[in-house]
This record gives sequence, structure tokens and C-alpha cells, in this order.
Amino acid sequence: MSLQAVRPISVERPAALDGLRIIDAHNHMNFHGHGVHDIVQNMDALGIERTWLLTWEAPEDEYGIGDHAFMSPNHLGVPLDEVIRAVDLYPDRFVAGWAVDPRRPHAVARLRTAVRTVGVRVYGELKLRLMYDNLDLIAMYRACGELGLPVIFHLEIELPNPGGSIVGGGPRPYWYGGGFDVVERFLAKCPDTTFIGHAPGFWREISGDAERPEMYPRGPVVPGGRLAPLLDRFPNLWCDLAATSALNALSRDPAHAREFLRRYQDRVLFGRDYWDDAHLAFLASLDLPRDVLAKVLAGNATRLVPLD
Repeated sequence: MSLQAVRPISVERPAALDGLRIIDAHNHMNFHGHGVHDIVQNMDALGIERTWLLTWEAPEDEYGIGDHAFMSPNHLGVPLDEVIRAVDLYPDRFVAGWAVDPRRPHAVARLRTAVRTVGVRVYGELKLRLMYDNLDLIAMYRACGELGLPVIFHLEIELPNPGGSIVGGGPRPYWYGGGFDVVERFLAKCPDTTFIGHAPGFWREISGDAERPEMYPRGPVVPGGRLAPLLDRFPNLWCDLAATSALNALSRDPAHAREFLRRYQDRVLFGRDYWDDAHLAFLASLDLPRDVLAKVLAGNATRLVPLD
């Protein structure tokens, strides 16, 4: 039995995407009311070929009190066991991701074992309350580079989350990863590792008004954003289109979104982090060239994680 969905879910594949492969490169088990069989039904309804199933494993005191509304009541976060079960049941529909906490004993060795024994293909979703250039994480990133695992990181800074102060049962700032400047530091230290940016702290930097206090700034994109210059400097930085954060960053200025996706068409991955059709509908509305859509919807994902 599935958990009740938190909000209504529209599931309709846009006709403009007919004939194109789709891979959802960011989703989770038992998330927003979807168990494994529900996920497959949802994918079938939208014509999604594969989904990258990602974990979220963190110490108990690093989850916010609101996070529990979206996940299974049986445990905290999204553990690796749930991902393995889904892949065992539907090996042709899912790609396994796991972001083992680098602070845990033998973390890198455990990741290597998971790659060898249960087929983990992605390091994600990294969502921890530590600076993402922590030395334990740098060692993990470099191991991911050796293993060919892309790293999906969730960056969430304190500024746009004034209401998210209840973490670990008490009032604390709500943040994951540190400020945007940390991204440049780990990119420079790990040039052989592919990083995929995600979440409000990453996507707000598409515009020069990233210091605004809203979690999801609205209005036309203004010059001076830090994301594009970082993409230009570091070819190992990619973008994850999942969640409200990416959808808002692009839909706030569709003309800018069209140019952004054309410019970085080889380093953008379609994902949802939910179960609706909003991201697909928006992409279809941009009138992008067919070859650009093909890359964003599936081609780039299969380059990072080949399916054959």
C-alpha cells in the first residue's frame, strides 16, 4: 500500500515529446506516496524508460521535521535497501544510486562494494549538513571519479529557508552543503569527477539576484548569475532539472531558459524529484530543437550511465 500523495499529481505526456526517449535522473522510493509498483505505473503513463532511484541517508539530527511528511513512516530518509529492492523487482526500469555518508567508517570501501555487488551506478543524493569540500567528501568524490559514478549534490543555503528552522527536533538553521562558493572549491579539487547540481542553493544562482530572501525567486533572470560562469570554467559540472528549484529557475524567464538549455545542452539532465508532468510540460513549451530535447531527456543520462 502506498502513502497518500502530498499534492495532486497530473500525469500526461506532452504530444510534442512523442518519439523521444525519457530518463528520469532524479527520484526516490516511497517518496510522496509512491511505492515501487506505483512508480512503474507512473513511468508507464508518461513513457519514461528508466528512473535513477537515489537514496537520502543522513544522521537523524540532520533531517528537518517537515521532511518526514514526504517519506515512509517506517524509517528516516531513503535507505539503500529500498533502492536495491526496487532494482531487483524491475531491473530494466531503475538505476541504483547511493550516497553513503562519507563520515561513516569505511565509507569509500562500502561504496566500492556496493558498485561491485548490487550495481550502484550513481552517488546520490548527497544531502548532508557539512561543507561539501569536507576532506572526507573530497576522498569520496575522487573514488567516484575512479568508479565512473556521477555525483548528485543537493545544495541548500540558509537564506531562502527562513521557515525551515526545526531540524533534529530543535530550532536550527536549515541548510545542506554550505554556500555556492563551496562548489567551485570541490570542482577544482576533483576534475575527474562529474558533479550534477540540484536544489535551491544551486539553481537560484542562474540569476544575479541570488541574495533575495525567497526560496524560489521569481521574475526575469538578471545579469550577474554565478551559475553560467562556473559551467563555462568547469566541464565536470552538470545540471539536474529536478524539483521546484530547477523548474522555477527556468520558468521564471522562458526566453532565458531556452537559451540556457541550448547553450548547455550537453550537460543538463531531465529529472523530477516528484511524480507529475510539470517538467515535461515546461520543456515541451519551449520549442527547443529536437536534438536538444533528445539530449536533455535521455541522451545525456545515457552518456553518464550507459544502459547497455
